[in-house]
Amino acid sequence: MSIKVSNVIKNYDKEAALKGIELNIKKGELVALLGPSGSGKTTLLRIIAGLENPDDGEIFFEEQDVANLEVKERNVGFVFQHYALFQNMTVFDNIAFGLTVRPRATRPTKNKINEKVTELLRLVKLESFANRFPSQLSGGQRQRVALARALAVEPNVLLLDEPFGALDAKVRKDLRRWLRKLHDEIQITSIFVTHDQEEALEVADRVVIMNQGTIEQIGTPEEVYHSPASPFVYDFLGKVNLFHGRINKGNLISGGLEIPLPELEEKDHKEVTGYVRPHQITIEKFETNQTSISAIVTHIHAVGPIVYVEVLREDTNEYVEIELMNDLFYELDIQLGERVFVRPNELKVFIPQDYSI
Repeated sequence: MSIKVSNVIKNYDKEAALKGIELNIKKGELVALLGPSGSGKTTLLRIIAGLENPDDGEIFFEEQDVANLEVKERNVGFVFQHYALFQNMTVFDNIAFGLTVRPRATRPTKNKINEKVTELLRLVKLESFANRFPSQLSGGQRQRVALARALAVEPNVLLLDEPFGALDAKVRKDLRRWLRKLHDEIQITSIFVTHDQEEALEVADRVVIMNQGTIEQIGTPEEVYHSPASPFVYDFLGKVNLFHGRINKGNLISGGLEIPLPELEEKDHKEVTGYVRPHQITIEKFETNQTSISAIVTHIHAVGPIVYVEVLREDTNEYVEIELMNDLFYELDIQLGERVFVRPNELKVFIPQDYSI
């Protein structure tokens, strides 16, 4: 089922939570709403579910306007961060609950309910846990039960609010992989809220990046990461180094650094900022390129196969963080306190008035 959000506005105590949101989600798509706390992502999810009412705007499921429909009339499945399982019910009964409480006219037979729950237990890989209670399960298992319960009523749309936020890092990673595989199998239109950039980029078909009640960018994980539309998106999606300076005849001048930017060849700007990821910076022991600058190594920190090297630019007294693979780091034999030469690659410049570069 496709979803269309048109000019949705929501205010709380005269403060804008959503400012005219426009969003189209295709049938069978898995979309992540990503942003910091207070960006409006959970409010938008709750409005789509019918748990909140917008002050203005429209919500369409296919061609049907559902903005004024109650939650139960929208046929959505909702998975919360803290599971919300019934502690006095077994796993089987938790999953069956939505079916057993239907009006008699639409309630499946007992055999049909048993078949459905058994199928879902297989789908979430909990066949042997049917008779256990939630207190006897791990956090990851409880979240899978919550997801199976949401799917039991065969919703048109599946909504997940920070579904893995209460779990530890390894369990989150396992469940992310499992959710992606599950979605590919059942192909239900799904929206999940997260503030975890890695989670959104790993799981979603498209990512909606929100900030202060607006949408900053919508795109595939590759598009939003490699072609950010604004400084906020660039900064939010991972570590970044900032090179403050000016544009002069198509060159970024930042301290003693001068980098040609062909796309800005005809432009001059007094104040701009260049953005570059730590892995997009070259570090060398000797000056081999005119666009490099000297810096002093101030910190070295190895994490698994990656070594993080922090240097202090000698021209501007600003810190730059660099990521190197282990083998390259040891090949360079970089030492604390020594002078090195660094230069950014794939630098992205945002011009304040348009962010169109």
